[in-house]
Amino acid sequence: MFVDKAKIYLKAGNGGDGLVAFRREKFIPNGGPAGGDGGRGGDIIFRVDEGLRTLMDFRYQRHFKGNPGIKGRSRGQHGANAEDSYIRIPPGTIIMDDNTGEVIADLTRHGQQIVVARGGRGGRGNIRFASITNKAPEIAENGEEGQERYILLELKVMADVGLVGFPSVGKSTLLSVVSAATPKIGAYHFTTITPNLGVVDVGDSRSFVMADLPGLIEGAHEGVGLGHEFLRHVERTRVIIHVVDMSGSEGRDPFEDWVKINEELKLYNPGLEKRPQIVAANKMDMPDSEQLLASFREQVKAVRPDIEIMPISSLTRKGIQELLYRATDLLDQLVVEPVVEDVPEIKERKVFKLDPKDDDSFTVVRENDEFIIRSEKIEHMMKRMQLNSHEAILKLARILRAMGVDEELRKRGAVDGTIVRLGDFEFEFVEGSSYY
Repeated sequence: MFVDKAKIYLKAGNGGDGLVAFRREKFIPNGGPAGGDGGRGGDIIFRVDEGLRTLMDFRYQRHFKGNPGIKGRSRGQHGANAEDSYIRIPPGTIIMDDNTGEVIADLTRHGQQIVVARGGRGGRGNIRFASITNKAPEIAENGEEGQERYILLELKVMADVGLVGFPSVGKSTLLSVVSAATPKIGAYHFTTITPNLGVVDVGDSRSFVMADLPGLIEGAHEGVGLGHEFLRHVERTRVIIHVVDMSGSEGRDPFEDWVKINEELKLYNPGLEKRPQIVAANKMDMPDSEQLLASFREQVKAVRPDIEIMPISSLTRKGIQELLYRATDLLDQLVVEPVVEDVPEIKERKVFKLDPKDDDSFTVVRENDEFIIRSEKIEHMMKRMQLNSHEAILKLARILRAMGVDEELRKRGAVDGTIVRLGDFEFEFVEGSSYY
C-alpha cells in the first residue's frame, strides 16, 4: 500500500533528575555534597533511508517516545545520557510542524538527518549548588522534560521520469511493460489512485526510476479530483512523459487533452512548464490514430515547437524502446541539482541566535479567599526544583520575592494565613516572613 501522508506524535526523552547526596567515608569528616547531575534525555532524529518508498510504517505506529536520561548518582557521579532515537523515512519527505504549519525540513538524499524533538537537559545535583556561604546544600533539580510535538509528514515521490496524462490513456500499462512493476489496470477512470514506481532497464547498462502518477483532470490545481494529491508528486520528477490517447477512443481531442494537462501543471507550479517533456502518442495500434497524430503534430508545433512527439503502442510495444532511449538521453543531459536550494557562499556561515529573554510577568487572581499565581517562568522553574526540603522552599520564596510576587499579593489584600496556590502547590502567606 502506498501511503504519502502521516501525522505522528513525538516526545523526546526527559532529562535525568539530579541527586541530593553527601560524601560519607571513614576518616573524612564533613565530606560535603556529592550528588551528581542527571543525564540528558534522548533526541528524536529523522534519517533518510533510500530503501523506503512510502510512509507505510507510520500507518501502524504513530507515537514515538525518546529514551530518558539516567538519574544522578552519589559520589559525584553523573547519570548517563540517553541514546538518541532514529526514525527512518523515505527520500522526498517533507517534515512540518502540525501546530504552526512550519516546514522543518525537506529531506531528499540518503543519509540526511535532522533532530526534530530535542531531549531535556539533566537536572543538577546538589554538588552544583555548593558555595562559600552554603557548603552543604540540600537542593537538586529535576530533569527537564523532552520536547513534545505533533509532526506532519508528506512524501513527494522521487523519480527520474514521471508519467502524466488524463485517466485511462495507458500510463499504468506503459509502466507495466517497461518495468517489473504491477500496477492495477482497469478499463475505467482512476484505476490508479496512488503513484506506482518501477525501475526501467533501458538495455544499454543504463536505468532510471519511472513513476506512474494518477490521472489528472481539469481543475486539478484547485484540488478537483484529488488534484493536489496527484500534482505534488510531479514536482520531483526530472523528465515528464506526457501520455496522450491518440485514438480519441473516448471522444476527446488529443490536442485539447494535452493543452489542459499542461495548463494544470503550470497553474500548480509554474516551474513545471519548463521541465523537459516528451509526448508519448499512445494507442497507435487503433484505427484513425495515424490521421489524428498528423493533425496533433501540426497543432503542437504551432504552440511548442520544442516538444518532441513519439508515437508508441503499449499493446504491441511499438516505439517503446525508442521512447526509453530518448528519456535516458534527456536524463543524461540534465545536471543533477539538489531539490532544496543550497547556496554555497552561505553554506559555512554560522548563525548565532540570542536566547529569548526570560518572561518575568505573572498574574495574581483572587478566587474567594484564595490567591492563584500564574506564570510560565515560575511553573517551569517549579517543575525543575525538587521541593522536598526546607532549603528548596526558602530558595523558591526568595525568587518569588525578587520577582515582586510578595508585593502584588499585599496589594491584592493578602494577610497572614491567606492561602496561595502556585501550580500543584499550596502555601500560607506569612506577613513579614522571608517565606510562605
